[in-house]
Amino acid sequence: MKITSSAVSLNVDDVTASAGFLTRHFGFTELMAADGFASLGREDAGMHVVYLRRGLSTLPADQRDTHAAGLILAFVVDDLEDELARLQGEGVTITMPLTVEEWGERAFQVRDPNGVIVQLVDWNGPGGHPGTGNVH
Repeated sequence: MKITSSAVSLNVDDVTASAGFLTRHFGFTELMAADGFASLGREDAGMHVVYLRRGLSTLPADQRDTHAAGLILAFVVDDLEDELARLQGEGVTITMPLTVEEWGERAFQVRDPNGVIVQLVDWNGPGGHPGTGNVH
């Protein structure tokens, strides 16, 4: 198998609100959109983010009404403090303050208008951030 692209697909009530939040505050670009659907990308993100409106008939019946609850959309960034200050300056509510974990992760969280958690992270642990191959 060869994977040519990756995406996370999230069911939300208001696709436009979530898509606008990622484009406005996190630099994503809308790649495709239709009624109840938006696909967003960023060249450096390594994946696309897709929003689907809850209740879409194209979704399997057991997934139609499920909300993206419990999921954390995490992005590793170079300068966590600058991103925190930028988002605060843009009026975004920080829902989890900057925390430091014993394993080297530092992170803070915000929520989009549909309650989807967006977490910005940097990694100061040995060997860099797990799964990225980045050493800081």
